[in-house]
Amino acid sequence: MSSTYGDKIKISVFGESHGGGIGAVVDGLPAGIKIDMDKVLAQMARRAPGKDKTATPRKESDTPKILSGMLGDTLTGAPLCAVIENTNTRSGDYGNIMSCPRPGHSDYTAYVKYNGANDIRGGGHFSGRITAPIVFAGAVCRQILEAKGIKIAAHINSIGNVSDSRFNPVCIDDRLIKRLNSSSFALIDESIEESMREQVEKARMSLDSIGGTIECAVTGIEAGLGEPMFEGVEGVIAKAVFGVPAVKGIEFGKGFELSKMRGSQSNDPFEYKDGKVVTATNNCGGILGGITDGMPVLFTAAIKPTPSISQKQNTVDLQKKQNAELEIHGRHDPCIVPRAVPVIEAVTAIAVINLM
Repeated sequence: MSSTYGDKIKISVFGESHGGGIGAVVDGLPAGIKIDMDKVLAQMARRAPGKDKTATPRKESDTPKILSGMLGDTLTGAPLCAVIENTNTRSGDYGNIMSCPRPGHSDYTAYVKYNGANDIRGGGHFSGRITAPIVFAGAVCRQILEAKGIKIAAHINSIGNVSDSRFNPVCIDDRLIKRLNSSSFALIDESIEESMREQVEKARMSLDSIGGTIECAVTGIEAGLGEPMFEGVEGVIAKAVFGVPAVKGIEFGKGFELSKMRGSQSNDPFEYKDGKVVTATNNCGGILGGITDGMPVLFTAAIKPTPSISQKQNTVDLQKKQNAELEIHGRHDPCIVPRAVPVIEAVTAIAVINLM
């Protein structure tokens, strides 16, 4: 099993949901960079569970213990290693899924691939809990990027059939980025929060779950980044984003909507503005030919509903080799989308720092 991403700045994620702890090793970070740990912890708090009815009630402090790579507040150049202890596990909740895989989860595919040796408790290494060390690594990377003028922000684009306003594709205000970066329910139009929460509550009361989409933007990125054909910007970012559990789709700029347009509608006209080449629109999401064009990089990720739901579901018993009915116990998110926002930002930071 390989859980490593990147060729210049490499991140390796380890641990399992109900093991002793989870963590990450980040290799290749420059020495001498000061890291504000309060800002790192603020990002991790946005992802942490147990604080909102839209999330699992499992409470974890998610405080990283740094074992190497930082002296005081400064990166040393050695691999940065951080461990987060698991303190609130209830492995007994997963006894009935040892032989009966949960529909929509990785239980069956992991059982086949690893000959039944995988840790099933809480989803093991496939759990959304593993995104905590990813947010740690991403929070470090984004501070390095911010020093270069590159900023990243994401918001809940939709939950169910309720949608937020979208980013201005050609000009994204730094004040909006700052507000979104500090929000645990990140929205551009904050007036729709209650409607979104109602969607989640209806699903929860029905012993069900609900999905949504997340829009992410990268500003301040210069033109010319990306290595076509197979290391283009879309591919590098998509690979990182698909490492996030529950992501099932990604589109850049207008994405699939472009398939309904004519070229005269989809093309982004070039123009000079303040001595700099820009585009009047940004349907391409800031990327042409796999290379950044200097406009904000924009993409939207689709997040599926949490597969662990409390309704009875049909499955199979792998030991008895017969059909079975499964009722899942444990603590699960009725909607993963709000907590996934800082995770999408984190993997984007890791991808972008590898592009530079």
